[in-house]
Amino acid sequence: MSETHHAGLRTGLRRRHMTMLAIGGAVGAGLFVGSGAVIGTAGPAAVLSYAAAGALVLCVLRALGEMVVARPVAGSLAEYARMALGPFAGFTIGWIYWYLYVILVGAEAVAGAAILAEWTGLPPWTLAAALLVVMTAVNLVSVRSFGEFEFWFASIKVAAILVFIVLGVLWVLGLWPDSPGGLGNLTAHGGFAPNGIGAIFTAIVAVMFAFGGTEIVTVAAAESSEPGRAVAKATGNVLWRVAIFYVFSILLVVAILPWNAAEVLTSPFVSALEHLDVPAAGTLMQAVILTAVLSVLNSAIYVSSRMLYVLTRDGDAPAGLVKLNRRGVPVRAILLGTVAAWAAVIASYTSPDQVFAFLMNSIGVVLAFVYLAILFSHLRLRARLQREDPGSLTYRMWLFPYLTWLVIAALGAVLVSMALMDERRSQLAASLVSLAVVAAVYPLRRRFGRTPPVAAPQTLTKNP
Repeated sequence: MSETHHAGLRTGLRRRHMTMLAIGGAVGAGLFVGSGAVIGTAGPAAVLSYAAAGALVLCVLRALGEMVVARPVAGSLAEYARMALGPFAGFTIGWIYWYLYVILVGAEAVAGAAILAEWTGLPPWTLAAALLVVMTAVNLVSVRSFGEFEFWFASIKVAAILVFIVLGVLWVLGLWPDSPGGLGNLTAHGGFAPNGIGAIFTAIVAVMFAFGGTEIVTVAAAESSEPGRAVAKATGNVLWRVAIFYVFSILLVVAILPWNAAEVLTSPFVSALEHLDVPAAGTLMQAVILTAVLSVLNSAIYVSSRMLYVLTRDGDAPAGLVKLNRRGVPVRAILLGTVAAWAAVIASYTSPDQVFAFLMNSIGVVLAFVYLAILFSHLRLRARLQREDPGSLTYRMWLFPYLTWLVIAALGAVLVSMALMDERRSQLAASLVSLAVVAAVYPLRRRFGRTPPVAAPQTLTKNP
């Protein structure tokens, strides 16, 4: 399949790339490591927390998918906000989303380096630098190169989870050697919800942001040869992916081991595999976690560069960054994101408890702001499309507008809950600071920008 162009960007992503982008976004290192804290909060009922948070994110993706199918544009998150809510919203959402992924690039490079340092004994900062250089190079080659790497990274994660699920099911059914079978651990240690119903909702706050990254597929839609069909299929399959990869795998963890066992709280999947006497379980899972880290690192470089490219195209960033090479890659946007990520890497080693901790907190709930912008944009754009072009609404949000408003209310409740939780309040405060800083820059953009703010995006249509 030959590559074509969309406003300069090339459509080098195939449908299999788009499908694995959605899967890769949904399954990060947080599932393998961070799920222990969630289990510690809610007990076996953590499966309900994952299911509820997954349902919220699914609804956001459905609303976003509707807009992408009807009007596929590069940098869809910011462009729909610009189209529906005005240039200030497009500017703010675009830059805060870029900031989120630039910090993630640095954080994932540090996380990957920590794993490699255990294996090689080399200094972590040199390994972090090497990871940044390698994954930046992958993105500089072409969008097809990015898609291929992400396809195989996601495939490894999916294969690992499926193997774990098969082994866990055999254990539950009593078909695994020395397995008593059954689901007794779900209720044997204080009940299914040992810490009460409130703990289930508390865990939702932590879980919801574990699904961050599923929206990447809509950002990549502009570089897909079939943006509408690819996005509809990818977002439509999120439900069963969440059910299998998160809810079912967490259910198996708490069925195999008591939820309050110390090893479950620190490394749930490794502990479960070791309980099954799987040889080299720890090393194998470390390799899978490294793959998940590299997957997020790869995607974060890609997403930050495409968002910066769109901001540049709309006059919200320096014009020089819009330049593409002959392969349709925004080289300068990629390199600027990598350079900015270096600041986070340096901070992680020079000031891990202050500067780096603040940077990580400052992106803690940025996705909630982005999700709210998506939903409010959807409310306005859906009404406009129904009036002006109803035929474009081939992929629709369920129960519009009631479900959209319900999810907005749920996200608002999550933010209020964070304000009331001591362990989450600092994340909310730091994220609000980052949002306020970006919003405060907008008047400078209006005053000194080379082009006036634009209210409408450039619609992408496939060239013949």
